[in-house]
Amino acid sequence: MEVPESVVVAAQRLYARQSRLIDEGDAAGWAATFTADGVFDSPSYPEPSRGAAALTAFARAFHDSCVATRTHLRHVVTNVDVEASERDDEVVAHAYLQIVATPEDQDSRLVRLTTLTDRLARHGDGWLVAHRLVRRDDSAPGPVTTTPDAHDRGATA
Repeated sequence: MEVPESVVVAAQRLYARQSRLIDEGDAAGWAATFTADGVFDSPSYPEPSRGAAALTAFARAFHDSCVATRTHLRHVVTNVDVEASERDDEVVAHAYLQIVATPEDQDSRLVRLTTLTDRLARHGDGWLVAHRLVRRDDSAPGPVTTTPDAHDRGATA
């Protein structure tokens, strides 16, 4: 089942907003793009971040690291594909995420290329991330599913 174009556009805008917020150091703003019990699960970090406080702390630590190393990191999300979910108030979004680093007085470089599989939940007129599963291209491929949750961390952790 195709999702309405307005939902695809809303997902693209959510990703643009998230990228800008975390890149600019707005930890609380970035965390607010997740549901209150939202999960950010990436093999680049030891444990998933769950809930607003943990998501805010994660984004704050990310920005503090950038400041300490005098490096601008940019999140570039492309190839967004949104699919219907089993629930009317959710969709599943797949996207590519490039992270580009620019250390002070140096050239930019690609740090990593990843894929995102997100469960997005309707929130008022918009959408929030309920669960994000990140897969790194430099890791062994894990099972591909359309519903990110705890059991599919598998081979990528």
